[in-house]
This record gives sequence, structure tokens and C-alpha cells, in this order.
Amino acid sequence: MIKTTKPSGAGMVKITFSLPTDEPAGPVSVVGDFNNWDPSAHPLRVRSNQTRSASVTVPEGSRLRFRYLAEGGMWFDDETIPAVGGGDPVLAV
Repeated sequence: MIKTTKPSGAGMVKITFSLPTDEPAGPVSVVGDFNNWDPSAHPLRVRSNQTRSASVTVPEGSRLRFRYLAEGGMWFDDETIPAVGGGDPVLAV
């Protein structure tokens, strides 16, 4: 699940990437062009509501390419965000 906030007065939008705590098992990071595809930049952290999540803040109007990276090098996409031209999913905010 992905949640976005309304733009702040400075024109910034907070995006929260969220997954269940146990699917897939093991550590998961959200990686994309917003963090130079660095798996250590935004690991999903376990929350008290039985999810794990990570947040980023980007300028309003951004188009983010991203994927999730799970333990063992397993890449997967957010099923709610369409891929563009058979590539990575793109989230417009």
C-alpha cells in the first residue's frame, strides 16, 4: 500500500510505502530513482499496526520509478502501481 500526503506549503509530498510484516519474509527495502537505487537508504521498518514501512519526501509533481528488494535479491513490484512500457512502476505525485 502506498499513501501520499497533500503537498506542504513548500510543495513537498510525503510518500509512505507499506507492506505486511510477513510478506515476503525477511528484510525489504524500497529502492528507486529517488534514492539512487540504494537498498540501504530506505529499509521498511516494522510498525505496531502489523505493517512495515518507509517514507520519503519529494517535490510535488515528481514521477518516481521504484521497486521493492527483499532478502536474497528478490525484486518485486507494488501491484497497485502500473509499470510504464514494461519497465518499473512509476508513481506520479
